[in-house]
Amino acid sequence: MMNFHKERARPTYRQSFAQITLALALIGLPSLSIAEDEVKLSPEQVQSLGVHITHPISSRTDQTLPYPAQIVIPTPQLWVVSAPVAGMVTGLSVARGDRVKVGEPLATLESPSFVSLQREYLHAVAQDVLAAQQLKRNTELFEGKAVPQRVLEASQTEARQAGIAVAERRQMLRLSGLSDAAISKLSSEAAINATLSVAAPQSATVVETLVSPGQRVEQAAPLIKLARLSPLWAEIAIPASSIRAIRPGARVDIDGYAKPGQVILVSETTDAATQTILVRAEVPNAGELRPGQTTAARISFLSTSESAWEVPYSALFRRGEKASIFVAIQGGFRPVPVTVLAEDQDHVVISGPITDKDEVAVTGISALRGVLLGLGAVP
Repeated sequence: MMNFHKERARPTYRQSFAQITLALALIGLPSLSIAEDEVKLSPEQVQSLGVHITHPISSRTDQTLPYPAQIVIPTPQLWVVSAPVAGMVTGLSVARGDRVKVGEPLATLESPSFVSLQREYLHAVAQDVLAAQQLKRNTELFEGKAVPQRVLEASQTEARQAGIAVAERRQMLRLSGLSDAAISKLSSEAAINATLSVAAPQSATVVETLVSPGQRVEQAAPLIKLARLSPLWAEIAIPASSIRAIRPGARVDIDGYAKPGQVILVSETTDAATQTILVRAEVPNAGELRPGQTTAARISFLSTSESAWEVPYSALFRRGEKASIFVAIQGGFRPVPVTVLAEDQDHVVISGPITDKDEVAVTGISALRGVLLGLGAVP
């Protein structure tokens, strides 16, 4: 192998337009030659063209470069507890971060509307009892032929309507948060209460309180936001050029977190501003991940049959949709097709027929391409 300039670290190389122009002009050196898909150069020509090399670095054979990720709460696991009736908040039983069980009190309201609902329910119950008694009396009278059939039918209709009214008012009380046991107690004791307790509909964590004691709220006004925090979503921004190797079901590893997740969505749209594509992963959470947290995530490739190598981004060049790198050979360089698995502005992860023993050109790429394409005065 020729004694090229080697770069042992992972630098990023950029050449100005003037350097590239100079490199192309040097193509006309008399001893320069081109073989099919090879660039034949002497050591002096390599030095004149400003070509530097480095060895590929073994990368994770099954994962991308780390990409930024945001931990968020899955929307199906988020609930907003609203005020069942209009009234005033007299107290809060929980605060942000508290864990609550289903049925546990969250807030207390005082509500004239709640008083009216109870009164209307008791009135409906009384009317139902009265209608039932009237029906029983008219049934006995009809059997004794003391009243005509139309009187009995009218009583039957009134009894049905009274029963419907009771069912309606009972349902209104349920919607206001009263349990069946509390409604039964109201029916038996007729004790109207102006205070209403709002309970948790699910076992969850309080992520936000939206009201304060003393605040007046309308019916359906949001009071408390609850969420179940396992599993969580990791929303990852992937460059559009790297999305082909990622599919739903792929494994996702969050930096600093032991439990892997799984890709559940690869968005079909691209963010116009960042040219990234949203990849959403579902990650089990034992309490170490927190919504709103910013982290980094690595995603498994679609295929792990080949080794993966990391090289500086400057080593990569494209011919149409195909990517290649220049690998040093005896007396020059040859282009080697590779598959891009992941990339950022400084590095690229590739797979292809290379090893860590190969020497890859990282500067002078434009000059080497010019020679390969037959540009310049080549004898």
